[in-house]
Amino acid sequence: MKLQTDFPLKPYNTFGIDVKARLFARFDSVEELQELLQLPELKQEQKLILGGGSNLLFTKDFEGVVLQNGVKGIEKVAEDEEHVYLKAGGGEVWHEFVLHTLSENLGGVENLSLIPGTVGAAPLQNIGAYGVELKDVFHELEAVNLETGEVRVFDNEACRFGYRESVFKNELKGQYIVTHVTFRLHKKHKLNTSYGAIKSTLEEMQVQAPSIQHVSAAVCHIRQSKLPDPKQIGNAGSFFKNPEIPLEQFEELQKKYPEMPSYPVSETTVKVPAGWLIEQCGWKGKVLGNYGVHKNQALVLVNYGGAKGHDIQQLAHNIIQTVEDKFGIRLSAEVNIM
Repeated sequence: MKLQTDFPLKPYNTFGIDVKARLFARFDSVEELQELLQLPELKQEQKLILGGGSNLLFTKDFEGVVLQNGVKGIEKVAEDEEHVYLKAGGGEVWHEFVLHTLSENLGGVENLSLIPGTVGAAPLQNIGAYGVELKDVFHELEAVNLETGEVRVFDNEACRFGYRESVFKNELKGQYIVTHVTFRLHKKHKLNTSYGAIKSTLEEMQVQAPSIQHVSAAVCHIRQSKLPDPKQIGNAGSFFKNPEIPLEQFEELQKKYPEMPSYPVSETTVKVPAGWLIEQCGWKGKVLGNYGVHKNQALVLVNYGGAKGHDIQQLAHNIIQTVEDKFGIRLSAEVNIM
């Protein structure tokens, strides 16, 4: 638990943006975090919680203190006839947690395989993929109040989960650090293979009776074929949320763009893939010097090496504007811009 100054953050954000934190400290337990929060020199500092750095775009040096969550551990805390409750430290790598559930033959998060980031960051934006969201398996979390150091337990309702949303991105933004998350996982598996290319990928794999392990393998294959590895090309995965629009607006757009894909959200709302909208505006694969839009997935903005955060921020702004001009739909960023 050492407080460091002028700490380089390039290795700690998957975009690979070369910025520094004026102050930096890593904590490996709730007690260490509480001790840090009591330091007089940190009391008035702006605080940024860092997990895997996979959902951040730095546009400048961070003038406050960056606190890296290093709380580890996965344990079974309860069990009933249908479920096992696993409690994981907020510093656990998300995909490592998924692999642990697969090794225990527990279902629920296989569709969320290979999502970058940490367990502690997952509830903040209610991570989701291929028809599954974190809230579907969430039981509760423990979080430390940055002002008081007190531990508070949040259940599903208290988290106010929405599409890539939670109370921690809104009313309680910047007020808590998630130290532990407890998941309710299934002994009897309920496979979800209807979303995206999972079913066709399983067929290519010649899997007749898929298991949760097969579904995870299929999801990993799809993600690796579409998304760049941050270790090779700087990126933060999907940069934009898929917009939800009124059914009436979609029906009007469909007259002009009959091939526009959609997914029903409710009787009055549909979700339109942001990647499709961006691609129709000609952005897919566009290279602007040392940054651009990935050639295989228009949702992903990339740093080919040495790009500045504000360059990528401007690119995102330009994409949002052209999509709005063409379709009347305003995209919003899934990535946090600092």
